[in-house]
Amino acid sequence: MNRIQQKLQEDKKLLSLYFTAGYPAINDTLSILTQLQDNGVDMVEIGLPFSDPLADGPTIQASSTAALNNGMTTTLLFEQLKDVRKTIHIPLILMGYFNPMLQYGVEQFCAKCQEIGIDGIIMPDLPLAEYETDYKAIFEKYGLINVFLITPQTSDDRIRQIDAASDGFIYMVSSASTTGNISGFGNTQSDYFKRIARMNLKNPQVVGFGIKDAQTFAAATEYQKGAIIGSAFIKHITENGAESVAEFIKKIR
Repeated sequence: MNRIQQKLQEDKKLLSLYFTAGYPAINDTLSILTQLQDNGVDMVEIGLPFSDPLADGPTIQASSTAALNNGMTTTLLFEQLKDVRKTIHIPLILMGYFNPMLQYGVEQFCAKCQEIGIDGIIMPDLPLAEYETDYKAIFEKYGLINVFLITPQTSDDRIRQIDAASDGFIYMVSSASTTGNISGFGNTQSDYFKRIARMNLKNPQVVGFGIKDAQTFAAATEYQKGAIIGSAFIKHITENGAESVAEFIKKIR
């Protein structure tokens, strides 16, 4: 069983953190991963920086630009992570955009992920139909879970299609905005969280976008399995340094 699937079976609300590989400094990736695990984070999304991150707000865009300027590449990230499973045991997900994966070679990318112990991939710009037609067999060959995103505007029929194609969790985007652009959750988000919960999907859901503190984490996980924090965490390490992870996690739970 994949580490993501094992983690989802635990009787707890899951906290997942996103950070950009190679940020703030080129060699911070493993240090940040270790600190996240040591402070009780359940899963980590490692962001593969890209020059045109359409779904990301200014905080993550800036970290992506800085990481690229630092010299981060797909090849370098794989090199940094080659021994990651000697010390890191929690699920690891690579999150990025399809162009770098395509440039690297989809099968080569997936094979490398399996080799170093990556459990899943999030590619917001890889369409469901194209994934199922062209790439699903490759992902499955290398034991990788592909995580799909839904938004408040996603139709019930589409959500059912995504649920049928998924075998890990569904990434619930809390709003139609880019990352980091909402503060707190109102009735619209609350109604959305309840609506998805009532659908009784076979895959658990993890909420992303807008989670930044204990209050928003609690709101996001009242009906869903977990929550992902990205922009707020990157802002924290930007202001306080890569060694300040514990301080941030204490604010969440």
